[in-house]
Amino acid sequence: MNKSFYTIFKTFFKVGTMLLGGGYVILPLLQSELVEKKEWINSDELVEYYALSQSVPGIIAANISVFTGYKLKGFIGAIAAILGVITPAFLAIILLASLLQTLVSMNIVQNIFWGVGIGVIMLLYLATKEMWNKSITDKFTCVVFITTFIMSACFKTSPALIIICAIIAGILYRSNLFEHLKKMIGGENDLS
Repeated sequence: MNKSFYTIFKTFFKVGTMLLGGGYVILPLLQSELVEKKEWINSDELVEYYALSQSVPGIIAANISVFTGYKLKGFIGAIAAILGVITPAFLAIILLASLLQTLVSMNIVQNIFWGVGIGVIMLLYLATKEMWNKSITDKFTCVVFITTFIMSACFKTSPALIIICAIIAGILYRSNLFEHLKKMIGGENDLS
């Protein structure tokens, strides 16, 4: 598949034109464009880029486009992808800035925004479903999800602290430290 500067720009420009609901709705759009149509990345890579994009400062859509563009064609690909995804919003702001007050007060525009809101809710559902299928895969990830949900919803814990705790838990889990602790606590040290 062609991975030229122009092709990367055009693909992300197309995604940028459909990106009305923010970073959360980009996942189904990118799944369709990058994974299914272009086959530039696989769905696991997309979910990893999405998770990483939420962990670094900046706009989620822009961060995902940079990571994907960099994977495709290095620094030039990252530039093409970021320019592609931000150009539609930039052009829309310039074109609509002077007409904004008039447009917002029109009934037809209010109806359009209502319809877009319903579409965004559906895209959020699809993004959540995609992340759920790729993220909650075993008992450990389920426990991490429940713990982080309770920390966030009930105790109003800082998202930064939740992310740091989840990272530490993942590192400990992957390094099999939990297994060593379980063996030590369970008394499986054989001295015979």
